[in-house]
Amino acid sequence: MENLLKIKEDLYSQCLDAINDRYRTVQNTINEIQVSLTSETKSSAGDKHETGRAMLQLEREKAGSQLAEIQKIKEILFKMDISKTLKVVGLGSVVFTSQANYFIAISTGKLIVDGVQFYAISPSTPIGQLLIGKTVGDKVVFREQKFLVNLII
Repeated sequence: MENLLKIKEDLYSQCLDAINDRYRTVQNTINEIQVSLTSETKSSAGDKHETGRAMLQLEREKAGSQLAEIQKIKEILFKMDISKTLKVVGLGSVVFTSQANYFIAISTGKLIVDGVQFYAISPSTPIGQLLIGKTVGDKVVFREQKFLVNLII
C-alpha cells in the first residue's frame, strides 16, 4: 500500500511542477510585456506607437487572465488530500482501468511513474465525469470503448 501511495505522491508532484512551470512562463511573459511597455518611446509615427502599446496592453491582460486561471488550478491541487485512499473515484484518486490509468486532479496530460503511464485529468473532463463516483469492478463506456475499473488509490 505504501508503494501505491508513492505513485499518487509522484503524480501529484509532477502536476504541481507542471503548473508551477506554466506560472513561471506566464509571469516571464508579463515581465517582458512590462519591459516593452516602459521602454517603448514615442516615435514620430504616433499612430503606430499607440497601436503597439494597445497590442501590448491586450497581451498583458491575456497573460493576467492566464495567471488567474493557473492560481485556480493550484488551489484545486492544494485542496487534495493525497494521503487518503478512496474506495470511490473522486478528486485525488489514482484509477487503474483495463484501458488506461488516470490521476483525477488537473489536466496536465501524460505522466510516467516507475515506467507506468498515467493521464492526469480534471474531474470536469468527459472521461473524468464518467469515472467520478465509480468503484472497483464498475464498467465505463467512453467513445464506444468499454473498460473496467480495476484499482483505486
